[in-house]
Amino acid sequence: MPTASTTTSTTQTAKTASAGASGNGGSRPVRKTRPGRRKPEFTARRGFLISLFMAPAAIFVAVFTYYPMIAGSQMAFRHWNLTDLTDTSWVGLQNFRDVFADPAWGTVLSNTAIWVFGSIVPQLVIGFALALWLRRRFRFRGLYQALIFFPWAISGFLIGILFRWMFNSEFGVVNDLLQKVGLIDEPVAWLADPKTAMFAVVVANIWYGVTFFTIMILAALQSIPEELYEASALDGAGKVRTLFQITIPYIRVTLALTVLLRVIWIFNFPDLIFGMTGGGPNNETHIVTTWMIKITQQGDYGRASALGLIVVATLLVFAVFFLLATREKREVKP
Repeated sequence: MPTASTTTSTTQTAKTASAGASGNGGSRPVRKTRPGRRKPEFTARRGFLISLFMAPAAIFVAVFTYYPMIAGSQMAFRHWNLTDLTDTSWVGLQNFRDVFADPAWGTVLSNTAIWVFGSIVPQLVIGFALALWLRRRFRFRGLYQALIFFPWAISGFLIGILFRWMFNSEFGVVNDLLQKVGLIDEPVAWLADPKTAMFAVVVANIWYGVTFFTIMILAALQSIPEELYEASALDGAGKVRTLFQITIPYIRVTLALTVLLRVIWIFNFPDLIFGMTGGGPNNETHIVTTWMIKITQQGDYGRASALGLIVVATLLVFAVFFLLATREKREVKP
């Protein structure tokens, strides 16, 4: 026979069950949730397998990237010339002194500054304007985007050859157009004259690099919420005020990183110059990287390696100062 205590506990259990059912709407039973799966523990065997799969890529990078970097760096401190490989003695900083003492060093340095800053500013301005235009909705916008992005898919050396034909003094299209509009009376030897050769290669580089700025800035512009522009319009802000108070501050980080990347790439972009002038006439269009390649072709690997280390050090210093400056601006901004 059931006792009084048993009857009481059974009654309480039934009440609890009915209260739980009414709390859940009386329609669904309470389901038990499965405990989450435990993550597999990291064991020595798993670590060995991971290392085994990563080993081919690590070996490939070490052999074809880091070893040439280390070997090339030590060449900068040795007498390393293909004309006499029997003498590869340690010469310390002599290769660096030879680079700085070369009569062409001043011209190469000034050409590099013109090449970088004369290209980066127009590329940024024109690319920004094109990105603002392409952000609007209009017919055949996709076609225009494809036409603008197309140059970035072409080799820089091929672009150089194309512009070499365009700036040709005898049958180039540039002289033909300028004569038809009356800006010049006779053909100009753009690539043969030291006064105009550097201008011609910078113009070609501007045309080539505008595409990259347009792509990057357009992607950043599409991330700006439309609510910001709507609020700006309600406040009565004009286009110029909206540009400088909403658009540019919102994409400032993208602009800074894009400029940094382009400076590094332009500094290390000898392809177009080799396609147009090969560094001539009389070294008047040589920049640091094209001059380094020329020294390498002459067999003086020691001096070329020294010049390469100078390029790396210059770009590292520029990148550090540029990132610090842009970071400070972002922190100061409220």
